[in-house]
Amino acid sequence: MNELALDTARDVAHEPPLGRTARAEIPVAGMTCGKCAATVERALESVPGVASAHVNAAQGVAHVEYDAAATALPALHAAIRKAGYSPGEATCELPIKGMTCASCVSHIEAALARTPGVASATVNLLGGSARIAYRPELASVEALREAVRSTGYEVGEAAPAGALAAAPEAEAEREYRTLMRKFWFAAIVSVPVMLLSYPDLVPGLRDWMPMGSDTRRAVWAVLGVLALPVMLWSGSQFYAGMWAAVKHRSANMHTLIAIGITAAFLYSVVAIAFPALFPEAALAEVFWDVTTVVVALVVLGLALEVKAKGKTSEAIKKLIGLQAKTARVLRDGREVDLPVEEVVVGDVVVVRPGEKIPVDGEVLEGASAVDESMITGESIPVEKHMGDEVIGATLNKTGSFRLRATKVGKDTALANIIRMVQDAQGSKAPIQRVVDAVAGYFVPAVMILAVLAFVAWYDFGPDPRIVYATIVLVTTLIIACPCALGLATPTSLTVGIGKGAEQGILIRSGDALQTAKKLDAIILDKTGTITRGEPSLTDVVPASGFDTDEVLGLAAAIERGSEHPLGEAIVRGAEAKGLAPGKASGFAAIPGHGVSGGVDGREVLLGNAKLMTDRGVQIGALGAEWERLANDGKTPMFVALDGKPAGIVAVADTVKPDSKAAIAALKRMGLEVVMLTGDNPRTAQAIARQVGVDRVLAEVLPEEKAHEVQKLALGGNVVGMVGDGINDAPALVQADVGFAIGTGTDVAIEAADVTLIKGSLTGVVTAIEISRATMRNVYQNLFGAFIYNTLGIPVAMGLLYPFFGLLLSPLIAAAAMAFSSVTVVTNANRLRGFQPRGVAS
Repeated sequence: MNELALDTARDVAHEPPLGRTARAEIPVAGMTCGKCAATVERALESVPGVASAHVNAAQGVAHVEYDAAATALPALHAAIRKAGYSPGEATCELPIKGMTCASCVSHIEAALARTPGVASATVNLLGGSARIAYRPELASVEALREAVRSTGYEVGEAAPAGALAAAPEAEAEREYRTLMRKFWFAAIVSVPVMLLSYPDLVPGLRDWMPMGSDTRRAVWAVLGVLALPVMLWSGSQFYAGMWAAVKHRSANMHTLIAIGITAAFLYSVVAIAFPALFPEAALAEVFWDVTTVVVALVVLGLALEVKAKGKTSEAIKKLIGLQAKTARVLRDGREVDLPVEEVVVGDVVVVRPGEKIPVDGEVLEGASAVDESMITGESIPVEKHMGDEVIGATLNKTGSFRLRATKVGKDTALANIIRMVQDAQGSKAPIQRVVDAVAGYFVPAVMILAVLAFVAWYDFGPDPRIVYATIVLVTTLIIACPCALGLATPTSLTVGIGKGAEQGILIRSGDALQTAKKLDAIILDKTGTITRGEPSLTDVVPASGFDTDEVLGLAAAIERGSEHPLGEAIVRGAEAKGLAPGKASGFAAIPGHGVSGGVDGREVLLGNAKLMTDRGVQIGALGAEWERLANDGKTPMFVALDGKPAGIVAVADTVKPDSKAAIAALKRMGLEVVMLTGDNPRTAQAIARQVGVDRVLAEVLPEEKAHEVQKLALGGNVVGMVGDGINDAPALVQADVGFAIGTGTDVAIEAADVTLIKGSLTGVVTAIEISRATMRNVYQNLFGAFIYNTLGIPVAMGLLYPFFGLLLSPLIAAAAMAFSSVTVVTNANRLRGFQPRGVAS
């Protein structure tokens, strides 16, 4: 059962072969406190075979290690239910071999959906896998595997942990080499077959092989012997695929190709073995060239498709390649180089200049600049000091430092990003579900049309009717291409979602990607989204007789040691200017007014106008400055020394440097931008003026945010919501597309459809640009695939013959069919070169 994929959103596990330790992460509903967690832990540890169980009550997840030979997931679920709690669903990912087109996807998804206990099943044609959510007490992984096998497809073995990219890549390379060997064999055989099948067109051969001669008959018989291994070996995958489909009363692309080349081959056999059955010698022609050339061209198309499909997942390969291979860990006082897989939480890791940071952690000592561009997309290195968090796989630039490992293995930021991108690439956009439904009827419809065309030509066509009818039958079967339909959407989604990951944008699903294209209104939460989310010192206005440093020094001294965010901002501002605030004595907080205390034996007041009035301080001309600063959305505070006004210090949650440019870019893209905040209207309007937002929703309570999103949507808008806090989560879920700032809370990120790792509004602009470019590419692919089939099939059936005397050759049909799917994948790969304009005008 080693195909169970890791997925922290649901019940997940990794189970190796029997007799080895397995690990599971099981969401548990109903826990409310630490006592609940302890109860679940005891219940799990009582199950025979469980080595350890740890329950995180905050996350609602149970982490279990157990012997796969002694117990399994259903037993763990039963233990949790017995303790009075509800386990979540399990999610498994099954690699599937042999899928070729959208009709394959439809058959497998239908079979899985019919399996008792399956909640949902999504088949990824491009990735060759199925992701299934199911209830372990009702369905086992073996039952899911059997459901897939029942449709005629082979369930492969999942790659072991740590080989996420290598195994699929190696499998694809093996498949490509095999197909190319088959192509070259078919192509080499096709050359003499083509020349000798039409001796009347080749000077010299016409005299040697005259029509009706025994020589011609003998040579054609030899050609049949040469064509047989091409059909049976180079075209073996067509017959294997057709047989698997026939066993389960279905049809696919392989069915069409196999019937087409077999019909051509059998006609030729009859023409050679029983020429007397034909009324005229001219009718006893052979179509060996159709068999060999069609096989060669279609196999070449499959090989090129495999090669091109590999390029669509370059982003995942790059992400996996970012991971450091080793870590320098302190063990027993010595520095030891270990594989990164052996680092555990709590280890102290030494990082030197120029090295990759191996795991997520917290800086214990030292300082450096870290290049986080590979994760966040931000090109400027970030300064890191003691207590700062660092991300695994980022690059240490200048200094050396030591960190304590906080997240390792599958819990690191990089592992989570890879998992999110893989899940998103395996998801489906709404438009793809429609295409899959259409494709389910495509192959049977083509077979019916081919038979009807054969009958029509045989009954009403010109002589030799049997020849024309056979050509039309074969051509119609061969030209139809369900592959192009099946690949049109997933290839573009895979590249587009990967492109987003390269830019520090994690798009959770194909649904979100498609919807983001349609957005026409976007709501921005002010705090932490437009602004930095923490107050900082913005202004110091000295009164007559005082200087700036003196006023700031007095304010910082009185606030030193304060835990109030405004006080901390004043102290940080003073330290940034190199001031050393003195010590305050007799500190007293005056609720709703400010603070007071003594500095160097002198009385200092810091607070609002009410405090100054109560203490008899005449603020005079400073009142106008206070009003100006307040109108700018800042929080001004008067400073008084010994009963006289000394000045004003102002603090504000400052706007992020790129917010204004990002909002301007959103407007240029045609979106209505709305700012939402709990602040008073004056502060809200001041921030809105700074960043260029025209519509402001002020004094909105946290519980009302989702309602505001709903009201905007009821006006006919497709609404996006950008936020970062826990209180933004309901609004993010309510929006058509929720964007979470990556520096925000885990709750907001979990609720969002798109996560912006960099924490900048420019990510919203880039995400929408990528969505529009990707969906434009999808529509191009679908248009090409539908137009190809809509025009190609009638032409193959001979629709142009009565008007222009044109009848399509099976060889041309094979070439067109082979390269139609290659064209779709190649067009999707164009997205890899897409460069978002971002906030540039």
